[in-house]
Amino acid sequence: MSESRAWTFLSNHTHVLVCVTDDPEARLRDIAERVGVTERAVSMIVADLEAGGYVERERVGRRNRYKVLRRGRLRHPLESHHTVGTLLDVIADGERN
Repeated sequence: MSESRAWTFLSNHTHVLVCVTDDPEARLRDIAERVGVTERAVSMIVADLEAGGYVERERVGRRNRYKVLRRGRLRHPLESHHTVGTLLDVIADGERN
């Protein structure tokens, strides 16, 4: 890994949320490829996000559809006055510019 990719500002949990927001029917394998982690890691992150009330999973045939619950508060005390939706809006605005 190059030095410029040694760390990122956002966590893998945030990266997974961005992927699920972009494509609610994305397969874990596809999310893992985008985030740069294993499919198992994405599975564990999605489970964390579900348990925390940030994501809902709905079974549709043989696939899953995910819904991000945008009203959930960020967990760290420094950001807890912001919601997941606010964070995702900021990230999405950056991608459009």
